[in-house]
Amino acid sequence: MSKGLSLWFAVSSIVLLTACAIMISTNWLIAIGLGILSILNIGWGFIIKSKRKPS
Repeated sequence: MSKGLSLWFAVSSIVLLTACAIMISTNWLIAIGLGILSILNIGWGFIIKSKRKPS
């Protein structure tokens, strides 16, 4: 995976998890949704990494 794509997944995961942490104190439904979305984002990054790995 290229450095730019790795940086994108790292930053987007941090932003999603930070938003989830902020939402825990205000709205727990949005916090659960953001938590699920961040897990899916991290998983998607691993999937792309494994598909782009040179054989």
